[in-house]
Amino acid sequence: MKAIKAMDKRIGIVGGGPGGLLLARLLKRQGMNVAVLERDSHATERPQGGSLDLHDETGQKAMQAAGLEAAFMACARPEDQGDRLYDENGRLIFEHDGHGANRPEIDRGDLRRILLESLEPGVVCWGQRINAIAFEDGGVSVFCENGSERFDIVIGADGAWSHVRPFLTDIRPVYEGVVFLELGFEEKRDPAAAALVGHGKMFAVGNNRALILQRNGGGHIRFYAGMRMTEDAALALRDASPADVRTHMARYFSSWSPDLKRLISEGDFLGIRPLYAMPIGAKWITHPAVSLLGDAAHLMSPFSGEGVNLALADALDLAKALTQGGEIAAIQSYEQTMIARAASAGARAAAGMAKVFSDQGADSVLSHYQRRIQEV
Repeated sequence: MKAIKAMDKRIGIVGGGPGGLLLARLLKRQGMNVAVLERDSHATERPQGGSLDLHDETGQKAMQAAGLEAAFMACARPEDQGDRLYDENGRLIFEHDGHGANRPEIDRGDLRRILLESLEPGVVCWGQRINAIAFEDGGVSVFCENGSERFDIVIGADGAWSHVRPFLTDIRPVYEGVVFLELGFEEKRDPAAAALVGHGKMFAVGNNRALILQRNGGGHIRFYAGMRMTEDAALALRDASPADVRTHMARYFSSWSPDLKRLISEGDFLGIRPLYAMPIGAKWITHPAVSLLGDAAHLMSPFSGEGVNLALADALDLAKALTQGGEIAAIQSYEQTMIARAASAGARAAAGMAKVFSDQGADSVLSHYQRRIQEV
């Protein structure tokens, strides 16, 4: 069989999140034949989540390589890099305005829009819900609810519950023992929440519980009430009514400062989020035509702030491997780099979550913040 040149290969990217879209952008700039299969029927079908901070050595570097640095900086919020830490009594015990940091915030929806607008119409195929993939006669068939597509190479960029991952490995995300109640606030409507969060994000930490506020763009504020809980209890809570969820969560914060615990009864209900993560260092046997990036490969808790940055760094490295021929040795080299980078970040994420949800209250988190500002 005649070998297919890299530029002639048809590449299917399953998942239209930041990692998958950036990979498509990088490959299209090299003249490659790319299609993104996205389950949403259109770009604004679902809310895209809260604010993200892009790191200079990973996320920002990838946006620069894609020629999107100016578009990113036009939407970024370098003024929202501050941190605040409260104890459960509402006492402010740490504050830093973010001066000297180089991790500007951007709303996930804005980042996705920038990436979508960088692609030609038709590259993203909307409404493609993937059921499975199969390697047949040297190519990869992707089976969707409304038919199938055939590619030379398929990349799973389809998040935590990837439909591509099971083709490579039986490893699945494991429950982390923590669940979040997510709410939304508006600065004009909820000035008390805005005053608590300041310019950036705030944590209030105590006895295996945490309340978190995160400033987003446009006057929006995300709120998370987190606590340790069994997986069965978390899944049952996910199926409860919003009113019952608030009542249940409020019991666990009954001894906290009134200014903090009242947030649970206010704001717009957005959902219950049990936290899952892939085992740190998860790997598989490299396949010549199928690989993964981002959460599909290395889902982790948000406590290292690395999720989207790793996805964008993965896309940059994988684009180089694919444009240089896409041979199995290049894909294997990419996966080794990606897995090592993710293992380090995953360990930091696990350690960060253990600090926040501990019986030491805010003390261990305070020590973390104090060390970090000394390194800036």
